[in-house]
Amino acid sequence: MARGNLARKTPVPATPERAATAVPAIGAGKVPEFDRLIHERMRLAIVSALAANESMTFSDLKRTLDTTDGNLSIHARKLEEAGYIGCEKYFEGRVPKTEYRLTAQGRKAFQQWLDHMEALVHAMKGPRT
Repeated sequence: MARGNLARKTPVPATPERAATAVPAIGAGKVPEFDRLIHERMRLAIVSALAANESMTFSDLKRTLDTTDGNLSIHARKLEEAGYIGCEKYFEGRVPKTEYRLTAQGRKAFQQWLDHMEALVHAMKGPRT
């Protein structure tokens, strides 16, 4: 049975030189690790959309992010379990609605992520001469 064109990725060996350049130093410390919960592409998109809007319905998020019901549901649930977003379910007439809002904890986590990215950009640019 043919496996197609699947190349096996070999990890690059860690060397002291490589380790020194892998994470740029910022000030006296090193760049802290990403909040992996937010850093995932779809969850970052959800948090970003909610940071720009007071609230959004499930349908609005799905349309804005161009994703499927299942994908949005899974990622929104993870953010909700972490306390980053709040979810309110209600009926509009006979139609069920789900509305999401960014919580204070979620806003703080998003701001920390933005600060982290800004620090990385500045570290990679280096000092201007």
